Amino acid sequence: MGLDVLRSLSVVNSNKLAGIGYCVGGTLVLELARAGADLAGVVTFHAALNTPRPEDAKNIRGKVLVLHGADDPLVPDAEVLTFEKEMRDANVDWRLISYGNTVHSFTNWDLDSDHSKPAAYNAKSDARSWVAMRMFFEEIFAETLSEKR
Repeated sequence: MGLDVLRSLSVVNSNKLAGIGYCVGGTLVLELARAGADLAGVVTFHAALNTPRPEDAKNIRGKVLVLHGADDPLVPDAEVLTFEKEMRDANVDWRLISYGNTVHSFTNWDLDSDHSKPAAYNAKSDARSWVAMRMFFEEIFAETLSEKR
């Protein structure tokens, strides 16, 4: 697996691994976590949250941060609620931040900012989500460091 190759590199601190994914990549890092990958955490940006096997959430070993457009038509409210239930039922350490007036692909600056479209750039949500991810990493990696002392 690619994660094993990454972990084997001499320049990698294997105690400080996390996954990040945008859109489909975000869905994939969630599935990687659901598969039990040894990661301190995963971060998704405008990802689909559904899964064919919600019971796999019990395998998540790290923390989960979901950065989501509250008006994303590609990830309907029912999918968000199902994801929240999945995380609660599995007792995962998770958080979901929904950005108002924000649709799918809100970090993609190649898109225009027309919120009436299903996918559009949102500069505020893009900046806020980046800050949220950095704070998440500071938290999970500070805990990882203190656990190793």
